[in-house]
Formats: sequence, structure tokens, C-alpha cells
Amino acid sequence: MLIYKEFTFDSAHFLPNVPDGHKCKEMHGHTYRLRVWIEGKPDPQLGWVMDFAVLKKIIKPVVSTLDHKCLNNIPGLSNPTCELIAVWIWDQLKPSIPAMKRLELHETPTSGVVYEGE
Repeated sequence: MLIYKEFTFDSAHFLPNVPDGHKCKEMHGHTYRLRVWIEGKPDPQLGWVMDFAVLKKIIKPVVSTLDHKCLNNIPGLSNPTCELIAVWIWDQLKPSIPAMKRLELHETPTSGVVYEGE
């Protein structure tokens, strides 16, 4: 079974490696939507895969690190594409959430990435 918890955060960034003249080379912002998926079987006693409150407590500090920040200034995110932000988030969360199966990161309502680790 898969469960998920969703979060949003607002951040600014620019993509330093795109060609000159590309609109993403300039500083701009997004309202990101992050969905973290956990895989497991419901606990026979409690009836859930994981307590959503515990999941929120683990994820919230990572989201707070990104929220209302310039992503380029966060160590490990000097080129903060949606794909590399997703990998960065995964790397922050996976040690605390071994059952994490995937994460989705949307930088706009119609654009995003699904990451399932390497």
C-alpha cells in the first residue's frame, strides 16, 4: 500500500547553466508542491502504514529549509533544477524515512518530476 503527504513551499531560484537569454537564467520564483509517498502494510493494531503526524514532523524541517529562500544559496543546490531539488530532498529525507518509495515535486501546476531514488 502507498500513502502520501503533501506540502507546499515558495522559493526563488535561477538556473546558472542555461544559455544566455533563457528566461530561467533570471531570478524567479515558484510555489512548489511536494508529495512524499511511503510504502508499507497497515499495522495490524493501529491500522495505518505510518502516522501522518510523524511523517509531517520529519518532513517539515526540510520544507522549512527551502521555504522563502533562494535555492541557489542552499548547499548542494547551486543549480536548482526541479530534478536536482527532488534529489536533494530525497537525500535529506531517506535516512529518516526508509519506507519512502517516491517523491513528486511540482514547480508549476503543469510541470514537475517524480523521483524514486537511484
